[in-house]
Amino acid sequence: MSGYETIEVERQGAVAIVRMNRPDALNAFNTALRREMLLAVREVNDDDAVRVVVLTGNGRAFSAGADLSELPAGDAQQVFRVEDQLNGEYKPSLMEIHEAPKPWISAINGPCAGIGSAYGMVCDLTVMADNAFIYQAFAAIGLVPDGGATWHLVRTLGRKRAYEVIVTGEKLAAQKCLEWGLCNRVVPAAALLEDTLAWAEEIARKAPLSMRYAKQAVNQAIEQSVGDTISQEAKLQHICISSEDAIEGAAAFMQKRAPQWKGR
Repeated sequence: MSGYETIEVERQGAVAIVRMNRPDALNAFNTALRREMLLAVREVNDDDAVRVVVLTGNGRAFSAGADLSELPAGDAQQVFRVEDQLNGEYKPSLMEIHEAPKPWISAINGPCAGIGSAYGMVCDLTVMADNAFIYQAFAAIGLVPDGGATWHLVRTLGRKRAYEVIVTGEKLAAQKCLEWGLCNRVVPAAALLEDTLAWAEEIARKAPLSMRYAKQAVNQAIEQSVGDTISQEAKLQHICISSEDAIEGAAAFMQKRAPQWKGR
């Protein structure tokens, strides 16, 4: 699909890059970006040639969050629409990323705030520029985190530290995010996209079914007991071991060659 106003989609082999493209507004989410994000996410998720997706922002920010200029002061109708907007416009694209059958990597190139932080954290892996930060700006304007931000923060940081981050509004620098588990790697800002793409290309060479069902298992393990997790892993293992890729993987291992994955 082409013709996006606020999104750029690029493919490099088996890796797709989805760029938020409102640099003058620090990639803040307006009506167009909310709508086009869902279309772009679905486009790359539905493309079987794409095995890994990188999400980033053009310009000096990943995303500054919601575009508050779309909320005129005193507009009661807009206020009443906020819940519908979060459930009807943000949630579908966030869940499409969370439940995607392929890994998503957020390349956080600068400020990652508000609802933008939810998009950064919902990705399966995260690489941050050394000058980037994640920021829960909500308390400063009398609001609460949304888009699933509290879910990610609590499960990564624990209840007390998550609440501290929210109420203090601390801008979590990249190195602290690495230490606290909010990102996987920190790289020089000038090398962010290059290093992220190199990692994405490495991951794209892995077995697609293995990546898909490992992601599913990890997401479900967060919510399940140990016993339920073992049973769920067994079901997923059955799917994988019955696949053409498992046969190919074993043959390639024995023949000391690179496997040729088919994703089935």
